[in-house]
Amino acid sequence: MRVLLIGDIVGKPGRQIVVRCVRGLVATRGIDLVVANAENCAGGSGLTPANYQELVAAGVDCITLGDHIYRRREISAVLESQPNIVKPANFPATAPGRDFAVVRARNGVEVAVISLLGRVFMRPVDCPWTAADRVLAQIPSHVKVILVDFHAEATSDKQLMGRYLDGRTSAVLGTHTHVATADETILPGGTAFQCDVGMTGPFDSVLGRRVDRVLEATLTFNPTHFEVAQGDIRLLATLVDVDPETGKATAIERVRITQTEADQLARQIS
Repeated sequence: MRVLLIGDIVGKPGRQIVVRCVRGLVATRGIDLVVANAENCAGGSGLTPANYQELVAAGVDCITLGDHIYRRREISAVLESQPNIVKPANFPATAPGRDFAVVRARNGVEVAVISLLGRVFMRPVDCPWTAADRVLAQIPSHVKVILVDFHAEATSDKQLMGRYLDGRTSAVLGTHTHVATADETILPGGTAFQCDVGMTGPFDSVLGRRVDRVLEATLTFNPTHFEVAQGDIRLLATLVDVDPETGKATAIERVRITQTEADQLARQIS
């Protein structure tokens, strides 16, 4: 089976390209499950209930978040009520949301999705390795396909998590930096790994934000609102092939869709 993780969706441009091309990607690439990191959907920071509904309607099956998870307070009700959206599992137990989700893929296979937050250069959180062990122990034994979105800054953290979970999960894929890495691999135990999937949104930018705004703040120290940029919209994702009987990954591939390609995909299914 094939599982796709879409990297950090940034603002309206990121949401629009997801809406434009996800169903076409599913149809043309034989994708069974689509997971998306949506923590930057709402104006570049956070997720609203309307954004959640938009992504689900576009064909996203499960949503992960990260350090901006609670930037929009109204998302808490969605986190508590909906079964296909998760908080980082190493957040406090009292934080709104569930530690993992089990969602049914298009081919009928149940897939567990876990989100974890790194600690190096990030907000203080509980140990992600301990949290991973705890959550894996809670996942029903018949669920073999397990995807981990490790939302972290340091590549060393991400590599360590990949090695720690090798053979115990189907994939450990990094998000958060908005910069895709070229280190996709299948680890010796059968876990697909990549340090960072990258960003879905405007690439004529600094990590999705207007270049002039970031430059002004950097050069003058004047408080400046980092508005979401608008140019060169792309979708970045990672596609993992998994044996549903064993949960082992058999292939991993970086995916990049430009606006032109997204339009072509939309026409193919219209």
